[in-house]
Amino acid sequence: MQEGRRTNAERTLATRTALVDAARRLFVEAGYAATSTPRIATAARVTRGALYHHYADKRDLFRAVVEAEAEAVAREIEDRARATDRPGASAPDARAMLVEGARAYLDAMAVPGRTRLLLVDAPAVLGTAEADALDARFARRTLRAGLAAALDAPAARTEAEPAPAGGGDAAVGDDLTHDDRLDALTLLLSAAFDRAALALDAGAPPRPVRAAVTELVDRVCAPPATR
Repeated sequence: MQEGRRTNAERTLATRTALVDAARRLFVEAGYAATSTPRIATAARVTRGALYHHYADKRDLFRAVVEAEAEAVAREIEDRARATDRPGASAPDARAMLVEGARAYLDAMAVPGRTRLLLVDAPAVLGTAEADALDARFARRTLRAGLAAALDAPAARTEAEPAPAGGGDAAVGDDLTHDDRLDALTLLLSAAFDRAALALDAGAPPRPVRAAVTELVDRVCAPPATR
């Protein structure tokens, strides 16, 4: 009985994997609107009934595709950042891990079709809110963790400076909590990284874009007195 359940689970995984792989290929080649479920089923070598058994509709299958892509990006970021880690890392090491994570993001997004799927089609098909929630679960989660490590490292911490008399721009945000600041920085850096990925996908020269991303991360994580 247990062997039978295991076999059924393996069959389910194989069918879902075939559907996701076929759908990804067709969504990239023809676009979401021009890709029909019968065409996906044929490409996956399963029946339409099998497709609808595992996924409610084409949108549901598309969601599975973009989730798989987002998970792959997050995994690449985490693997690369982990490879940069060393026991007892100091602030510069924490920043190096974050920089490596940013570079890993751009490398992962360079997989053909991935930028279009995650940054163009996902908001259009799933809606901005759902696409943003997906990003928050994967790539943005890894970015927040990296930022937290870099900003909490000893060399990145300084005593709070007194607000200048009369207020002014330098005083803006002085009353933010650490988590509020971290969330805002994560959101803005994530948007910058996405824009960099879109630029590279459109044919922008890689070296200046990647150098700018590295500089951006380094400046954000530098102690306030050195910015």
